Amino acid sequence: RAKEDSMAAAPKKDDLKAKFEAAAAAAKQTKKKPDNATLLKLYSYYKQATEGDVQGKQPGVFEFVARAKYDAWAKIKGMSADEAMQNYIKQVEKLNRD
Repeated sequence: RAKEDSMAAAPKKDDLKAKFEAAAAAAKQTKKKPDNATLLKLYSYYKQATEGDVQGKQPGVFEFVARAKYDAWAKIKGMSADEAMQNYIKQVEKLNRD
């Protein structure tokens, strides 16, 4: 029984991964350039989905872009890869609607 459940779950995971990859491609072709807050959300969800929790030392205060990216990623520490992928997909869909 457990084997059947795990096999049934596999296609769903593959579907999510495929949707995530499609959203990553679509994010590069949005109608208008997203604002910085949206870009940081996309960055943090993408990094969380592909690499897990934030790593390394926080960049210095004068490394504005690097620090903003790091801080955005750190805010979602502990989020599962699946949840990060779903949030990324939702964010891209919202961008393409607006």
